[in-house]
Amino acid sequence: MSIENQDGSTEINNNRSNSHSIEVNAIKKHYKGKGSTPTVKALDGVSFHVNKGEVFGLLGPNGAGKSTIISILTGILSPTDGDASVGGCDIKTEMKNVKELISVCPQEPAVYKFLSGEGNIEFFGNMYTLSKEYIAKRSEELLKLLGLYDDRKRKAKGYSGGMLRQLSLIISLISDPEILFLDEPTVGMDPRNRRKVWDFLENLTGKDKTIILTTHYIEEAERLCDRVAIIDYGHLIALGTPQELIKEHEVKNLEEVFMKITGRSILEGMY
Repeated sequence: MSIENQDGSTEINNNRSNSHSIEVNAIKKHYKGKGSTPTVKALDGVSFHVNKGEVFGLLGPNGAGKSTIISILTGILSPTDGDASVGGCDIKTEMKNVKELISVCPQEPAVYKFLSGEGNIEFFGNMYTLSKEYIAKRSEELLKLLGLYDDRKRKAKGYSGGMLRQLSLIISLISDPEILFLDEPTVGMDPRNRRKVWDFLENLTGKDKTIILTTHYIEEAERLCDRVAIIDYGHLIALGTPQELIKEHEVKNLEEVFMKITGRSILEGMY
């Protein structure tokens, strides 16, 4: 059931607990147009919470506002209005504390292509001031689990798009963060490696690690996410477990849920 707040924002009313890892309250992000160009409302009053230890999916087509939400929660963008907290820390006044709790696997892999895969992991591990021994042990573990071990000595400039995604995910995990933001982490991966990532992420559940995942892959969302929020044109239009939403709308999958609500595909603008 949705509730309209006094400021016009909408929140899905679900049983809230005291164990929230993330709170988002009526967040807006508007970009003022020049001249006669209208204001772009990338987010227009979005509210939700994420429980500790939950895999929470953000679904929607390109331009829906998913990456904007992640950018706000991780300090890359400031909201036009509204407030949010991550790990109990206010994003406006305690972002330094937020950044000690989180890690981000961005939509575009951020790696140094003149370094090897192993060299990239070591470089970012050093930025977290992790010990040399810890980096070596953790790096070997993640490289094997995520299928990049045999290519660890190669320079990243020779990696395929899918391999760069694998490396970017490993880098985001090297510090063993409490809260992990994954923005389209498996785009470009072949099906075999994509499933390796799914297996790995499933094994992270139950370890007090909160994951916020954006994805266009319906199978990925249905398999990994405890709950999903469907975003469209900067608005939250549905929230619940995949099974709840599929049952409520009497369809076969989350793609059909989105189609039924909006009349368009969740993959719109992807290709």
